[in-house]
Amino acid sequence: MLKQPEKTVFGWMSLAVSLVALSLKYIAWRVSGSAALLSDALETIINVAAAIGALWALKVAQRPADDNHTYGHDKAEYLSAVTEAVLVVLTAIGIAWVAWKSWLAPNIEIAPWRGIAFNALGGVVNLVWGLILVRQGTLRRSPALTANGRHVISDVWTTVVLVVGIAFIPLTGYARLDAILSGLVALNVLRVGFDMMKHSIAGLMDEAPDSDTLQMIRAVISEHAEGAIEAHDIRVRTAGSVSFIEFHLVVPGTMSVSASHDICDRVEHALRRHIGRAIIHIHVEPEEKAKQTGIPVLA
Repeated sequence: MLKQPEKTVFGWMSLAVSLVALSLKYIAWRVSGSAALLSDALETIINVAAAIGALWALKVAQRPADDNHTYGHDKAEYLSAVTEAVLVVLTAIGIAWVAWKSWLAPNIEIAPWRGIAFNALGGVVNLVWGLILVRQGTLRRSPALTANGRHVISDVWTTVVLVVGIAFIPLTGYARLDAILSGLVALNVLRVGFDMMKHSIAGLMDEAPDSDTLQMIRAVISEHAEGAIEAHDIRVRTAGSVSFIEFHLVVPGTMSVSASHDICDRVEHALRRHIGRAIIHIHVEPEEKAKQTGIPVLA
């Protein structure tokens, strides 16, 4: 598993890539005069801000648990993702304003071709880096990296639409197409912002993992708790890259404390092998506490 300091390296790299993409898109706007390319540059400014936020979150998340945060600091990554989502929504409003001004006073002197070239180059840079971020964020269970990567990839789709759309402006002679494209950018940015906010808030609210993950956890418990009778009242939540798992384990009433402790250790090791970092609490109960809805243990 990637260590937190290594995650921070991804944060610094993300900031550097965002600055490169922003520079290319700023040049694209300056050489073209296109409101739509200005909108794309504005969106990329948020990529820079998001990279800074993700870097901060990754630094905070690497701090060990302390007296004031006994479960660690991993939720800082969700705070970064929520903040990024809010910034994205605000940017969408700003881009919509640019689109409206362009609609009222369209620029009939757009020089799109050089702008398209620089913008497309910025899009390629974002595509490669966005895919890397999403992959690493998923593998390392990092909400900050994943949110940053999704936002960067959404920027790529914006770039594709703009490159194709702006190419039609000199061909059609319809100057207001620039404003229409800028408005579409605003709508896409708004969609991405609300989607990011939904995922981040779910993490802050301790939403349970997906059904496949829950089924895997139940299967691991069932397969490695030999000697016990059943497990029930399983609860799972995640905070960044850490999973919190707790459940009741029913054992025969005559079983010794030492034997039941060995079962718990075996289950804990198996769970960590399958899901990575985890804080696991197991409450051992005698057989009369068994429930019909519990997970039977495979002998």
